[in-house]
Amino acid sequence: MTSSNSIDSVVIRFAGDSGDGMQLTGTQFSNTSAVMGNDIATFPDYPSEIRAPSGTIAGVSGFQVHIGATEIFTPGDEVDMLVAMNPAALKANLHAVKPSGYIVVNIDAFTEKNLEKAKYAVSPLEDGSLQNYRVIQAPITSQTIEALKEVAVDSKTKDRCKNFYALGMTYYFYSRSNDTTIKWIEQKFKNKPDIIKANIAALKAGECFAENTETVISTYTVPVAKIPTGDYRQIDGNTATAWGLIRAAEMAKLPLFLGSYPITPATDILHELAKHKEFGVKTFQAEDEIAGICSAIGAACAGSLAVTTSSGPGMALKTEAIGLAISYELPLVIVNVQRGGPSTGLPTKTEQSDLFQAIWGRNGEAPLVVIAASRPNDCFASAYEAARIALQHMIPVILLTDGYIANGAEPWKIPDVSTQFGPIQHRMIDLEKIDKATFHYMNRDEKTLARPWVVPGMPGLEFRMGGLEKDIKTGCVSTDPRNHELMCHLRQKKVDLVAENIPLQTLEGADSGDLLVVSWGGTYGSCYMAVKKLQAEGKKISHMHLKYLNPMPKNVETILKNFNKIIIPELNLGQLKTVINAKFGVKAKGYNKVQGLPFKISELVEVFNQELIKE
Repeated sequence: MTSSNSIDSVVIRFAGDSGDGMQLTGTQFSNTSAVMGNDIATFPDYPSEIRAPSGTIAGVSGFQVHIGATEIFTPGDEVDMLVAMNPAALKANLHAVKPSGYIVVNIDAFTEKNLEKAKYAVSPLEDGSLQNYRVIQAPITSQTIEALKEVAVDSKTKDRCKNFYALGMTYYFYSRSNDTTIKWIEQKFKNKPDIIKANIAALKAGECFAENTETVISTYTVPVAKIPTGDYRQIDGNTATAWGLIRAAEMAKLPLFLGSYPITPATDILHELAKHKEFGVKTFQAEDEIAGICSAIGAACAGSLAVTTSSGPGMALKTEAIGLAISYELPLVIVNVQRGGPSTGLPTKTEQSDLFQAIWGRNGEAPLVVIAASRPNDCFASAYEAARIALQHMIPVILLTDGYIANGAEPWKIPDVSTQFGPIQHRMIDLEKIDKATFHYMNRDEKTLARPWVVPGMPGLEFRMGGLEKDIKTGCVSTDPRNHELMCHLRQKKVDLVAENIPLQTLEGADSGDLLVVSWGGTYGSCYMAVKKLQAEGKKISHMHLKYLNPMPKNVETILKNFNKIIIPELNLGQLKTVINAKFGVKAKGYNKVQGLPFKISELVEVFNQELIKE
């Protein structure tokens, strides 16, 4: 029995064992919603263990999607519908479901053995613990097998189709068309007609069950989103990062080289770039992190736009080589897709605790540029910008993203390349335009202090290379104490001058007031929405999101000192807060969380409200 309602947005989380296909299910729901015109944001949540025991909480894999009729900035706070494929999935995710929210459970999986694995003494379907939710008990496994009894596939394959049965149920509940998924199935398994038949049958069987269930439910329609017109495609952060680097190389008319070692959650950048040899992209999967960055340094020496990618543990191994690139004064883009730490930490969980490492984490005075992407669809622009700065200033640039941004997906408005992301001027020497008699590779540009980019082997332009300190005028090895101090100041000045080549900082809200919220990286969406809610209530609160972290835009200090209070929410223990207070002396406060999870909008609204009412 159903009734139909129109809603502005909905948050759905699919959860089950790693082998239950929850990532695929969530992706299909997202793709379908995007095709139907909704704005979306997703948040995949993987187990940290590669092969955690099935049926255990450690092995639960989840995928959350937020769809809406207005622009979506986060994957959502509380879950409107949880699809739990087993008891462990229910237990691991029940805390996220809003009161009176829907819970779809696969009752076939609620066996005594699975309940024991999930640490349930009594089935939650029988002990009254779910009385505050609307529970839909569905025999998903057995119904899937029944629906496929005439299909010529083995029992294991039939069982694996149960995720499409669950997907079909959610399609009915939220008035989704199955056309996009059916087309995907037909293309994905075009040489396996029985697999196509099985998956489509399971999908339609789930829709049929939902339509005919005796449970009293409501169905929902989410209207087309009211967002700026244009051509959109769904994109995740790692893919957007890879494409931004390709665009930068094309606009600089340079070959693109990536030297990298696979590491979660950065590996997909390597995978994506490896697909695009037609753009002159060269990828090298190195034997370790050190080899990865050193190969990139070699490629930069040879005249490529050079990139290396990693996460926190890999960045620790790259540290000495980063210092070498700083000493060489070479353009190099270093992408750090942050994850929980320290050491191996939480490989599949998000965190933004590598800011100190990015700004200061090297031996000696070794400054470089640090920027951070804010959303999956911002990674294209951020990667392009990192490459632009590196090439124009002859300096390494660290681009920070995180697991939340890298794995999450949202619509990306395809840019007009005739007016955006245009040509990049770099420092590569043109042998036909220089006077070899007066040229020297330590001659510097007056505005940026960048030296010329000379490729080894250019006749008549030979120069010294190495990690030892160099004479500020000749480039020869120097151990002179005064010269070393001059070189340290010069390298710092090069970073400082980047502030002349980046935009001034903007604000969302008034340029003065009671409270300024400062954010960076993947906390943008939740901070923006929380501030927007309080502004609508008439509160004197504004939001400053920092993309450029070292150096910062020239007007940041002025902005900070126009507010009575400053609060900086971070998924760490207060790293940007420490930097801001040390640099500007503004006594900013922090709100910090290190649970491997993003901020909820609701928790930030509460925190900001409390700060506003304090004397």
